[in-house]
Amino acid sequence: MSPDSETLAWLKLALVAELTPTIFRKLLAAYGTPEAICALDFGTLARNVPDATAAAIVRGPGAECLDVTLHWLEDPANNVVTFADKSYPRLLLEISDPPPLLYVKGNADWLDHASLAVVGSRNATPQGNANAQAFAHELSDGGFTIVSGMALGIDGAAHLGGLSGASSSVAVVGTGLDIVYPARNRELAHRLALEGALVSEFALGTPALASNFPRRNRLISGLSRGCLVVEAALKSGSLITARYALEQGRDVFAVPGSIHSPLSKGCHLLLKQGAKLVENSRDILEELGVASYKSREVSKEGAPAAGNMVLAQLGFDPLDLDVLCQRCGLTPETASAMLLTLELEGVVNRLPGGKFQRVR
Repeated sequence: MSPDSETLAWLKLALVAELTPTIFRKLLAAYGTPEAICALDFGTLARNVPDATAAAIVRGPGAECLDVTLHWLEDPANNVVTFADKSYPRLLLEISDPPPLLYVKGNADWLDHASLAVVGSRNATPQGNANAQAFAHELSDGGFTIVSGMALGIDGAAHLGGLSGASSSVAVVGTGLDIVYPARNRELAHRLALEGALVSEFALGTPALASNFPRRNRLISGLSRGCLVVEAALKSGSLITARYALEQGRDVFAVPGSIHSPLSKGCHLLLKQGAKLVENSRDILEELGVASYKSREVSKEGAPAAGNMVLAQLGFDPLDLDVLCQRCGLTPETASAMLLTLELEGVVNRLPGGKFQRVR
């Protein structure tokens, strides 16, 4: 089914690369509708926008680019949401630079559901991934759709947690929705399209350009009531998302970590700057007024006594076998056997370099 004339006008303007969201909104304020803007001549446009932008609007997008988008919209799973739609996310209207048009694959209703951003390092530790997935699962069951950026590491773990809960997950991507980036997340992208949603402000065919990801990050925080950072180095892109969240008046939460881990430095910096320290999902839900939800907490009280001793001495910082043996008074063979059992039970992770870490 072909789009109506209004949607077609939205698309024609959205596909003009020179037309930034700021200028697009300026023209909408002046002339009311995309159809009215498309009908303007160069001279009228040039009185409002730079000459190059005016010329690009008059010229319009390439026919091939428009045809590709129209063909994409023939799939019932694909849609565009504009300022004119009641389904446009209300929280995005509060930020300083909302995109006039969003491309959506999946269920667009999730975009306007109560949401929380969960972000962090691409090179996350096993413990960080486990934390992100557990937080996201419980927050999703607590009524919040999990928003993240579909990157490797914490983002992917957060999406999996959100999808396994009651309120699903939304991925905001920095490419066109006809591109899966990173390619290793193709299966995750398909699952998000079926059970949640993927959203982008970038036209189809837009590749993974470095400059696009900070723009994506402002939408991750903009769609959300708060932003949880699970693991982050000092130069992590997730700190950009946290900064946008603060600028947009959202709550920022951070999970503390080992003082020895570079991936805790970013979270600790946020905590020093006033982010709320959280140890479990209940901390976030109570802060946001959802106090009745009961967090799933797994008890280890039934573990064998020897296993408890190893766990107690292991702690939550990475530790190598020799130091653990010294602390426990065990032989390497006995300690290795206990660690293997605990690893199979899912309470200990084996890390690179022959180290071990307790799973929180």
